[in-house]
Amino acid sequence: MRTSIGRGRIYRRCGCRDNHRCQLGTHCPHLVTDSEHGTWSFAVDVPAPDHRRTTVRRGGFPTQDTAEEALRQFLEGEAGGFDADPNQTVAAYLNAWLTEKALVLKPTTMARYRGYVRNDLIPAFGTLKLDQLAHRHISAYVTCQLAAGRGRTTLYRCLATLSSALGDAVRQHRLPHNPASPPVLRRPPSPERRIWTAEEAARFLLHCHQADPEMADLFEFLVGTGMRKGEALGLHWDDVHLAEGVLYVRCTLSAIDNNRLVVTTPKTRSSRGWVAISPRVATALRHRAQTTPRTCGNPDDPFAGLVFSRPDGRPFGPHQVLDRLHRLSAEAGVPRITVHDLRHLAATITITAGVPLTVVSKTLRHSTLSTTANIYSHLTQQAAREAVDTIDHTLTEAEKTNHQTGHTAWLRPPRDHIHRLREALRRLRSPAPTASSATADRPQTGRATTLRPPWLRTHERPPSH
Repeated sequence: MRTSIGRGRIYRRCGCRDNHRCQLGTHCPHLVTDSEHGTWSFAVDVPAPDHRRTTVRRGGFPTQDTAEEALRQFLEGEAGGFDADPNQTVAAYLNAWLTEKALVLKPTTMARYRGYVRNDLIPAFGTLKLDQLAHRHISAYVTCQLAAGRGRTTLYRCLATLSSALGDAVRQHRLPHNPASPPVLRRPPSPERRIWTAEEAARFLLHCHQADPEMADLFEFLVGTGMRKGEALGLHWDDVHLAEGVLYVRCTLSAIDNNRLVVTTPKTRSSRGWVAISPRVATALRHRAQTTPRTCGNPDDPFAGLVFSRPDGRPFGPHQVLDRLHRLSAEAGVPRITVHDLRHLAATITITAGVPLTVVSKTLRHSTLSTTANIYSHLTQQAAREAVDTIDHTLTEAEKTNHQTGHTAWLRPPRDHIHRLREALRRLRSPAPTASSATADRPQTGRATTLRPPWLRTHERPPSH
């Protein structure tokens, strides 16, 4: 039985074989006598890049309606520019999704997505059909991973990658809903950070200038500007303007798979911008200019002209900077922190010193003020204590002033203030009295009462006679 529906054909076939062990397919005689025999399939011709006809056949549908629905979804997906193959596996979809994302995502983000997809998601769900992937499969995977000792943060990021991929399938009408939403695993809380005090930072920088002057300039720069590690390592001399006291953040240096260095765009759009240079940072940059050539190697090389680089002009790897920081911290006797914690240190020093949060947000180049408030709310205990102390001091001084002047401060208005307010509103809303009513309501006295003419009440000129 064959049925044509626009583009495509619907037919029924079975797996019966003849005496020569060849499948009968659509020619099986039982298909005519038994309506439950065999399964339904569809076939459709699709264009190919080499201008040759390509026929897509998919079968195994229990009824004709399900085969027609699968054909309709396939044709809609083809019209929308994506694959809506009902037999498409999760592995095939994720690989196609990575190919599309490679055109719009940064290399560092792509490397992280590629690692999660190929090392975790495809081995776990790759053999399943995309339409069969359900929430229970993801929940069982999370349970097994946690039982095996997998870190919750890494597992959360892996599931976030899967949710992003399936979310695109929902937006393309490839799936009716996202099986990874709501998330099986909640976002783990951020670990408590140990930020240096100003005294510890000064002791560390003093030790760096004595033990490792090359890295001392970099750490002075990171603490003095609050820039990210990749932004500092990707800074070029062409973007530094010492005479004007500013520099421009244009790119960032990142490591892909912990071994290949690339120069990419900054983290967010608001990360591109001007950063002020303090005298202490300017001293570190001038010292760096004396030891590092401003042009090195091929001008087309993205690593040429870096401010912070090795003596041969090659860039520092992020892992090398972290190793040097840990070693110097141990030698200086200060707590062990990460390179990104130096950015938190710069924010904490400025907030504690009373710098407005809006200025700190602009200095750190955050996209929104709420980002700064959420990140550094737990790092400003001293500033919060000073704020409540200021409230206490202001109220105490106000009470002393009132006591000296003899004024009694009401904690609440008198009880009858609401009734007086209502009476005043009633008088304002009531209509103005007429002349007759005004005369009638006026108390009778011995003197004659003369009404004012209308032109006096309306400020008009008297009529001319």
